[in-house]
Amino acid sequence: METEHRVSTLELFFDLVFVFTITQLTVLLADDLTLRGAGQVVLIFTVLFWMYGGYAHLTNQVPPDRTVRRVLLMLAMGAFMVCALAVPTAFGAGGVAFGLGYLLVVLVHGALFTQAHGRGVLWFALPNVLCALAVTAAGFFDGLPAWGLWLLALLLQFVTPVVVQRVAASGAAAEPEAVEQTVGDQLGGMNAAHLVERHGLLLIIVFGESVIAIGIGVGSLPLSAGIAGGAFLALTIASAMWWMYFVRDEGRAEEVFAQTPPDRRFRLAMAAYYYAFLPVLLGMAVFAAGVKKTIGHLGEHLHTGPAVALAGGVALYLAGNLVFRAVLGIGPARYRATALVLALATVPVGTGWTGAGQLVALAVVLVGAVVAEGGRSPADQAGGTAAASVTGS
Repeated sequence: METEHRVSTLELFFDLVFVFTITQLTVLLADDLTLRGAGQVVLIFTVLFWMYGGYAHLTNQVPPDRTVRRVLLMLAMGAFMVCALAVPTAFGAGGVAFGLGYLLVVLVHGALFTQAHGRGVLWFALPNVLCALAVTAAGFFDGLPAWGLWLLALLLQFVTPVVVQRVAASGAAAEPEAVEQTVGDQLGGMNAAHLVERHGLLLIIVFGESVIAIGIGVGSLPLSAGIAGGAFLALTIASAMWWMYFVRDEGRAEEVFAQTPPDRRFRLAMAAYYYAFLPVLLGMAVFAAGVKKTIGHLGEHLHTGPAVALAGGVALYLAGNLVFRAVLGIGPARYRATALVLALATVPVGTGWTGAGQLVALAVVLVGAVVAEGGRSPADQAGGTAAASVTGS
């Protein structure tokens, strides 16, 4: 039986700083609701979330329970803050500052992991450093060269888990037994309760971004009945998305991870809490950008950008959630899949009618999905097979 290992207040403090990067990405997207702006947001967030996941796994195995670890983690927080401040100009004048901040994030991560695993960290620390150098180099260029270097950074990130797993499986190194042991610990030593709780806390902080977006969107406008109603609708949509994960999925996810053999948890965690969580978190940021641009124009026809942001943010969240459930063997999927399609279908409501109309439509779709699922028993909700069999195939 695993020992109790819960998230510390310092880790939660770390998450609050990291989420500031998502706030900045929301601002960036709200100011540039185009394919170019969306592409920049996806690249920046994917690169940043990779290292967030690295720190979540780090503190899962190397708790910040000593002075030197706490100080290093605070240093990483400062580096993430630099990245966040540079986000709006990461593809421009702030590119080098972003890259240097990210490089410090990577170096501190490697230093902290070294305390637990020694030289075994090189198998993932070196690709992370190369990724940070690619992002830093992108700051010296404009246009296609910059985009190419950012894409190179993503490629390095996606290749790293494959390399690490093969090293753990084969022990192909100068000291095979030592390397296999240390990398094997990295892959399989994760505490299930801590892993699920840490990402749940991150998600709830990101949900707060949608609430902040309501206030920013209202700004200095007088608090009319229409504004209050629009805020209520936006909060209803966010609450329905909260319900889907925290009432329906989080407890089951912890059960599945606890039932999964330790040596298979790394692959499961990568699938559920990195690849699937990327669209979940991005969806919340996109939805928040849509709310920010809509809340002051509820009685008007929306431009295409805000309408797509509202519907697309919800759809992204649902798509990531569906992948998350599929990876963990949680069902059923049909209600949320239907909600995803219907959410996208609300775009013409916003552009052809009003922003308020689109918010009403989205609220009806999501609350309807929650109610439809609510009629099923917990056993039916579990649906699929245990993740141990999923990851063992």
